[in-house]
Amino acid sequence: MTRRQKRWQGASLAALVAVAALSACGGGGDDGDDEGGGLEDPGDCVAVDLASSPEKIELMEELADDFNGSDAAELDDGCAFVRVHLKSSGLAESLLANGWDESTEGPRPVIWSPAASTWGALLNQHTGSEMADLEARQFMLSPLVIAMPRPMAEALGYPDTPIGFADILALTRDPQGWGGKGHPEWGQFRLGKTNPNFSTSGLAALIAQAYAATGKTSGLSSEDLDNPTVVQFATDVESSVVHYGDTTLTFLNNWYRADMRGNALQYVSAAAVEEKSVIDYNTGNPDGIVEPGEEAREPREQLVAIYPKEGTLYSNHPLFVLDADWVSAEEREAADLFVEYAFAAENQEKVLRYGFRPGNPDVPVGDPISEENGVNPATPETLLEVPQPAVLARLLDDWSVQRKSARVLLLIDVSGSMGDPGDPETGQTKLDLAKSAAVEALNMFKDDDEVGLWIFSTELGPEADQNILELQAPARVGDVREQLANRIRELAPVANTPLYEATEEAFRSARENYDPTRINAVVVLSDGQNQDGDGTDDGDQLDALLTSLSSSSEGQSTPVRVFPIGYGEDADQSTLRQIADATSAAAYDASDPTTIDRVLDAVISNF
Repeated sequence: MTRRQKRWQGASLAALVAVAALSACGGGGDDGDDEGGGLEDPGDCVAVDLASSPEKIELMEELADDFNGSDAAELDDGCAFVRVHLKSSGLAESLLANGWDESTEGPRPVIWSPAASTWGALLNQHTGSEMADLEARQFMLSPLVIAMPRPMAEALGYPDTPIGFADILALTRDPQGWGGKGHPEWGQFRLGKTNPNFSTSGLAALIAQAYAATGKTSGLSSEDLDNPTVVQFATDVESSVVHYGDTTLTFLNNWYRADMRGNALQYVSAAAVEEKSVIDYNTGNPDGIVEPGEEAREPREQLVAIYPKEGTLYSNHPLFVLDADWVSAEEREAADLFVEYAFAAENQEKVLRYGFRPGNPDVPVGDPISEENGVNPATPETLLEVPQPAVLARLLDDWSVQRKSARVLLLIDVSGSMGDPGDPETGQTKLDLAKSAAVEALNMFKDDDEVGLWIFSTELGPEADQNILELQAPARVGDVREQLANRIRELAPVANTPLYEATEEAFRSARENYDPTRINAVVVLSDGQNQDGDGTDDGDQLDALLTSLSSSSEGQSTPVRVFPIGYGEDADQSTLRQIADATSAAAYDASDPTTIDRVLDAVISNF
């Protein structure tokens, strides 16, 4: 078993246990980058490093700032000082279980706050220990909801008529799409879902739709999943997916950009997200983090949170003080002070301000969890029982077959700079690392996915002006996986970087060979800026490229999404983000070449 196969297997197990133990969680805990913040000097105080999942990073930083230097931080013989670092739930669990390299990942945490306490159950299972106290209190709550633009929800009867996955299925099966609801201009119903092997919101949605197919709210069984009606229900729902992904932020940010252009109703019709994400979006902050100088701007079309009539699942956000050999008694004492501080009523009111429901039952739910922000504090009325582990495992196995198939063109930069050092410790070049990661990434595609391989650089092939070579036309991965792997292994660095030309040609080919039954996409890996040596003004070339790409944006009959990876320090990250935005996709940053395997994991999770 390869390293990536093990990590993929771990991701599946992570998703499984993340909802299998104490409580199921929504999507936010897996969203965002896994970068740590700067290390603040605690002075003479006891440093308490806290690893937080991304969706609450701003809140945790505020609490830490308020705590540090306050009376609450006083120890008998000193003081506590909390430093907050961002780590997505699944990554943090993997690092804690398999070895946390402080030189690359930052300090090992004393306190760990994933999206759900069940990530602690996974950690304990993987380590054979009780590193995470599963009795830890839930810091805050947020239910999984179906987010939908208000006009679309109203066309389904919102707010008077309960809506659920059965209604989504009916829209998916209707050949008229939204025309059956009196709005043919909205086209077919399009669903946004995250990959359940990576995202807990994706897994929660998978559980909810399985229950919807059975009519149950508890006791989901393997026999239920064998029912042909349940199988067809799942397959039909998945057929409406525009693409999957490792993060709900892709959908929310693209939705917001489409809204700013006045066509939010043409991107996706609905997406499974946390309630908190709907509040953030409607207050003009779709990614949940206000950057310095950023001004929140409310969307033209508000999203509303639909609490599935069949039932839903909650996320909780524990504060685990880890029972680990690197946590001293003094650090544990300091950490316990912060935990008590976080659960104080006045601080639980801060939880509300960030769009979460307080974990302290003595603090009532209030603004901004209100109808004017598109959510309903009186719901959810029905909570679903988390299935048994064996049933969850079946759900994930079945999804790998039932999910919408993909047609992906891999476009790899083989310019001369790809021969530069990538990992000084091993002596591998950037291209060496990229080839290894790409070969392993092929194992993440299912056999029915179609994958092709193009390379680009100047001076390719026998013709002097040949900048692009097709090494493998898109074909079923099950038929060509080893052939693809061998072609990737043979790649060598050549000359310059005709990024714009190669991207446009790959995009054009994907459009011409579009398959409406599949997720159609191009993955571009580039380590530099556009350099083709033809004397054309780069600005004009880029404008032309973006204009061409935008023709595949929301509402088009042949939507192809381009997912760029900026590889190495010299990659043109800004331009690659513009390319992704033009096709309502997402750009990925692999500035550190040694992270390319992890980045490719995230990219392939879209398919």
